[in-house]
Amino acid sequence: MSTYRLDKLLAPRSIAVVGASPRPGSLGLTFLRNLIAGGFEGDIFPVNPHHVEIEGLACFSSLSDVPEVPDLIVVAVPPERVLGVIEEAGSVGVSVAIIATAGLGYGEGSLSEKVRLAARAQGLRIVGPNCIGVLAPRAKMNASFAAHSAKPGDLALVSQSGAVAAGLVEWAAQRNVGFSAIVSLGDKIDVDFSDCLDFFSADSGTRAILLYIESIGNAKKFMSAARAAARVKPVVVIKAGRHAQGAKAAATHTGALAGSDAVYDAAFRRAGLLRVLDLDQLFAAAETLGRQKPFPGNRLAVLTNGGGVGVLAVDRLIDLGGTLATLSETTRNSLNALLPETWSRANPIDIIGDANPERYAGALEALLADPENDAVLILNVPTAVASATDVAKAVVDVVKRDRARGYRQKPVFAAWIGEDPESARLFEEARIPHFTTEADAVRGFMQLVRYREAQTQLMETPDDLPKDFEPDTKAARAIVEHVLAQNRRWLDPLEVDALLKAYDIPSAPVMLATTPDEAAEAARPTIAAGGTVAVKVLSPDIVHKSDIGGVQLDLTTEEAVRRAAADIFERAARLKPGAQVTGVTVQPMVRRAKARELIVGLADDPAFGPVVLFGRGGTAVEVINDKALALPPLDLNLAHDLIARTRVSRRLKAYRDVPAADEGAIALTLVKLAQMAADLPEIRELDINPLLADHTGVIAVDARVAVAPELRKGSGHPRFAVRPYPKEWERTLGLRNGRRAFVRPVRPEDEDEFRRFFEKITPEDLRLRFFAPVRDFSHTFLARLTQLDYARAIAFVAFDDETGEMMGAVRLHADANHETGEYGILLRSDLKGLGLGWELMRLMIEWAKAEGLREVEGQVLRENSTMLDMCRSLGFSIRIDPDDPELRLVTLPIASIEEPGKLAKST
Repeated sequence: MSTYRLDKLLAPRSIAVVGASPRPGSLGLTFLRNLIAGGFEGDIFPVNPHHVEIEGLACFSSLSDVPEVPDLIVVAVPPERVLGVIEEAGSVGVSVAIIATAGLGYGEGSLSEKVRLAARAQGLRIVGPNCIGVLAPRAKMNASFAAHSAKPGDLALVSQSGAVAAGLVEWAAQRNVGFSAIVSLGDKIDVDFSDCLDFFSADSGTRAILLYIESIGNAKKFMSAARAAARVKPVVVIKAGRHAQGAKAAATHTGALAGSDAVYDAAFRRAGLLRVLDLDQLFAAAETLGRQKPFPGNRLAVLTNGGGVGVLAVDRLIDLGGTLATLSETTRNSLNALLPETWSRANPIDIIGDANPERYAGALEALLADPENDAVLILNVPTAVASATDVAKAVVDVVKRDRARGYRQKPVFAAWIGEDPESARLFEEARIPHFTTEADAVRGFMQLVRYREAQTQLMETPDDLPKDFEPDTKAARAIVEHVLAQNRRWLDPLEVDALLKAYDIPSAPVMLATTPDEAAEAARPTIAAGGTVAVKVLSPDIVHKSDIGGVQLDLTTEEAVRRAAADIFERAARLKPGAQVTGVTVQPMVRRAKARELIVGLADDPAFGPVVLFGRGGTAVEVINDKALALPPLDLNLAHDLIARTRVSRRLKAYRDVPAADEGAIALTLVKLAQMAADLPEIRELDINPLLADHTGVIAVDARVAVAPELRKGSGHPRFAVRPYPKEWERTLGLRNGRRAFVRPVRPEDEDEFRRFFEKITPEDLRLRFFAPVRDFSHTFLARLTQLDYARAIAFVAFDDETGEMMGAVRLHADANHETGEYGILLRSDLKGLGLGWELMRLMIEWAKAEGLREVEGQVLRENSTMLDMCRSLGFSIRIDPDDPELRLVTLPIASIEEPGKLAKST
């Protein structure tokens, strides 16, 4: 349901408290008193059949007796009464219910499931159960049992834990930090993180969103909402249970390394969320985001009256990957004229322990004018020489003057070591982020830096994949289906080798032998050519071959191969007597003296589906534990980022006499694996260890692949948390005059295609499409057109079948509730009259129907008669926009279109 009726939750006109009670300490009384004390201006209705009046308010026996239908109800009754309350609330037309009651149980057949189904049948939204409630300071609503209300502000907090939400309310009250809303989700049987992300990302009164997460239910929904929210405002997340015990046993190194928290971390990174690790960091994020907007740059200048604390700040900055700013010559000269001879003459700028307010003010003005830094951190250690409060006043005055100049305001952070309430008050009034330690201040600075870096990375245009990368998906699928038809889980080495070849992943050739003599015969050509071979046990029941001595390397003669095979058969029978041994594999030894051993693979997470792993390989891979994860699908940018997040990435560079490894080949291999996961949902685990990489490229030496039947069906990959490129929507369309167009969904790497396309659009056609003159086709503008979340948007791009030039595009963006889609279309100005517009519109409508949208809508300028005529022919209704008589609103009910594919025939 997403944002449906959430406006009634956060700005209700009236509220009923079901289970209101005069009993001291009861939830019903606490909710009622908090609503009254918070100053809620709408009607409040206590509901309890045993009382006539509570807290001076008339009490009603049931919701049906309330004189008006409340927008919101708070449910504070025993568990056995909750279902009846929800059924009554739905029947009278209540929009939202906050269920504070705990103990409703979990899963199929539980009371909470019955409550969810009853609410959904009536369109009633549920927050909770087992939550502390909701605070909406702008609406003066404290529908919670938190000890205090929250101040109005522009931070939204969404917490799965009521204790964390209540704690942050208390912390914020002491720090004068305000909130647009605080939502305690509890067991989240209905309203969840995704719904709140969609709502608050569109809320003009919310500047940043804070999340406290224990678990994610619907990963697809969460990732789509999180990616959309993070593109428009900062989203900070803390995830509990980072070191949860009892991770599932995995049959591959990849599966063992892909722990749950690592997958969550990969998901947050992919969405562009800023992750913090504890409540201190979350509070620091709230402090920073509550007072300072994100800014460009990452160079920090540190101004201090204590050299030691300044050095500590620099140490912390470097620990967190920050950049220490340099001082320009002009700034250095200004500071020389202002400061004593003993000042540090470098960053950190130590202005000496006897620094007075005037010295602080002069140094700060010089640093704010210095183009060599992007932000300034001011530290103050209390001394008997100068009042910390007077110094704070001087700093605030300088910042206010700088802001009054109207130019880009340089961020200023403050850390007054020790408690100084008056200084804190001054900084709060001036909206200057302030902290009690230099470490917290640096962390706050770096959180904003990381947010900006994440946004930049999200908008990067990836390199094109090689034109010759065309996986043989038909052959790959045949292999997987053959294995599944035999009720096997593991592919044998010959099948693995064929699968890798289908995706153009270089691998060492492999031969199967069922006896020692067959092994010797298979090794003969390699040995005759002067090479050596490896012999390995082949058994679906022996996960790690080396555990039983099932690997023999560097064999140089046929007799050595024969003896090795016999020894492996004997060891397997003795050490794993119940194991099914198919035989041994014989492979030429791959000799790459200066290659690095890597591991790449696929694992399957129960919440987020397939994940891609990269790290340092070898037999000690779990002990070394140098790995990073990413959610597929991947492009080359994401693959390079995945590589860069490991320690082994440094060993890929050139050193001494070792040339740099071909990182491009490694990244391409990761992209190929991600594509394999998209094409073959049946793959559950894939492990290439080692993947050897050097300056000549990569080669897979050993690999394992496990599969399982894919029971869930759906659009795109049924288990991908991030919907992959929908290749199934590629089409070749016939146009008029014998022209043909290849149409496919847009890709992020299409940015240059769009830039060239816009060069062939007349200014008038651009005005008709965008309702205003468009002259600047910046990277940001084009990235928003080409980088789509296929879960909620699509753009079909048409290319001339002969020349390959882009001819036109149509796009459709669904709303958060996935009910209505807004479309836009643009054709090359010199290609009108070919019927391309009609075909693209037909394809867009077909997509909308397949996605289950209820209607497609759009805005068209009144003078754009060609577009309006086509909309009429397609069945759109047309009406005047009540807000702008120059616009026409066009709407098409998708349910009225039985077969979109027949629209083209009607012409």
